[in-house]
Amino acid sequence: MRLILLGPPGAGKGTQALRLVEKYNIPQLSTGDMLRAAVAAGTETGLKAKAIMDAGNLVSDDVVNAIVAERIDQDDCANGFILDGYPRTLPQADAVEAMLGERNSELNAVVELRVDDDAMVERVAGRYTCAVCGTGYHDTLNMPAKEGVCDKCGNSQFKRRPDDNAEAMRTRLQVYYKETSPLIGYYYAKDKLKTVDGMASIDAVSDEINGVLSAV
Repeated sequence: MRLILLGPPGAGKGTQALRLVEKYNIPQLSTGDMLRAAVAAGTETGLKAKAIMDAGNLVSDDVVNAIVAERIDQDDCANGFILDGYPRTLPQADAVEAMLGERNSELNAVVELRVDDDAMVERVAGRYTCAVCGTGYHDTLNMPAKEGVCDKCGNSQFKRRPDDNAEAMRTRLQVYYKETSPLIGYYYAKDKLKTVDGMASIDAVSDEINGVLSAV
């Protein structure tokens, strides 16, 4: 199963990706993690990325695309993968199509989590994660069963992203609609887009995703 998760910041892509990882036994791939792994491994592309970042510059699409191509060739991606946060732009989407085509493969589906902007601002301002295992929680929507203790690993240390506030969230939404939302039409035209209600409960969203993927 080769999937892309689409949706604005705070839509729940990370939470749903973790569930899909367990269901399909495929890795979740994020550009940040892939960049750090490539740099740490000292691959040719990783060294290029390190030089660019050390100089204080943004990593170009060409380098990011190359890192993704390297990553999906690894053994744990043999049965598929979930792309989270990539592609972000139409040129990157074209690159995904090209790299899969070179491998005689294709995307199974692109799942869009459709949400309400105002609700997203409220949702993001209250979210936090376990500092050890990364399980996500929320001040009101998704609290641990026992206050202050992670349901998954039992850790009592949690963290919040510094940009998880209302002002920063509205800025991130503007960037999403400018750069990434055109992908919705792009994948709709390719008959790959599956839209689910991202405002439902976590379990309900999971059920809806599983339903649309079972038909793929």
